[in-house]
Amino acid sequence: MAAELGLPGRSVHRRGVRWRFTTLYAGLFLASAVVMLAVVALVADGTYRAAPAPGNQPGTPGTFPSAAQARIASLEHQLDQAHSRQVDQLLLGSAAGLVVMGLLSVALGWYAAGRVLRPLRAMTAATRRISADSLHERLAVPGPHDELRDLGDTIDALLERLEQAFAAQRRFVADASHELRTPLATVRASADVALAKPGPVPEQTRTLARRVRTELDQVDRLLDGFLALARAQHGVPLPDTETVPLDLLATAALTERAALASAKDLVVDAGGARGGPGAWVCGSRTLLRRMVENLVDNAIVHNRPGGWIRVAAGAEGAQVRLVVENGGPVMTQDQIAQLVRPFRRLGAERTGGGGGAGAGLGLSIVAAVADAHGGTLDLQARAEGGLRATVTLSRAPETEAVA
Repeated sequence: MAAELGLPGRSVHRRGVRWRFTTLYAGLFLASAVVMLAVVALVADGTYRAAPAPGNQPGTPGTFPSAAQARIASLEHQLDQAHSRQVDQLLLGSAAGLVVMGLLSVALGWYAAGRVLRPLRAMTAATRRISADSLHERLAVPGPHDELRDLGDTIDALLERLEQAFAAQRRFVADASHELRTPLATVRASADVALAKPGPVPEQTRTLARRVRTELDQVDRLLDGFLALARAQHGVPLPDTETVPLDLLATAALTERAALASAKDLVVDAGGARGGPGAWVCGSRTLLRRMVENLVDNAIVHNRPGGWIRVAAGAEGAQVRLVVENGGPVMTQDQIAQLVRPFRRLGAERTGGGGGAGAGLGLSIVAAVADAHGGTLDLQARAEGGLRATVTLSRAPETEAVA
């Protein structure tokens, strides 16, 4: 309910509800006015027709001189004409009154609808202000215990449950690193001890120990990916928030993976990664480094032998863009859209790599980190084959970058 009230398009629906209330109020008011005027017109017409004519009054002689009868007929005709004019004037005045009352009823209906919906607007505005970092806030709807007060209390109870759920998730993220890495370190130490024993070690034991170490490294990378994804998605505060040069992070990631790129005979174009002093962004250096490394890992691991990689980072106005392109098989845009979902891989060859890349978390982490920093990740399938990934973030002010 809270998320629904926070949608940007909600104001359109709110205006629609107000217009419906206005139409209802105005329609009922006009219908009541029409009925009242019709009753008044019928009563007035009936009263006139019920009045006895001069020639038919009780006690009046049955015959009159011809001149008197002509005079009476003339008076009756004039009376009918006067009554017709009165009826016409009454209808004209009623029509003018209906027009005026129609406009007035619309204005009054709009005002009354606004008064009725004012608590809902206040609740909507308060709900929009509440985010994952301010779940402790409550609507606290004032007023009598009516339906609107019940709705506000229900939303407050929902926010309380959400706050507890987010707090539990953040506690898990904070504790998982230590609690889960301890048994991994124990198993890794046991494998090292088995290999370090004096005397000849059977080859089968060495093979098993190397296999265990490889699997432990994979589990460790998967754990790192889970923790990075959880921190980015749930807004866990990090102590290393600062201004970070995105282009230097890209250059460092390429340098660290030069051996892996050479092993696949990849041509790396890093000229665009030198974005200059303007490619600075504000955020967590840890998460931003993971984001850049995952993009580079994805471009290297999921590439053809003898392929190519192109990295570019630079400022464009108030934004900083990091573009990582790589060659590879031809993919559809629908397939590309699945890559940002955890554990989604497009083929059995998409294995290996670090930072969650081999587990299907690489681009999910990139999307989560970009969203946590107020940015976006755009994935486009290249017509010649391969992928173009573009991360757009807000540019840090020059004063902060210089500092």
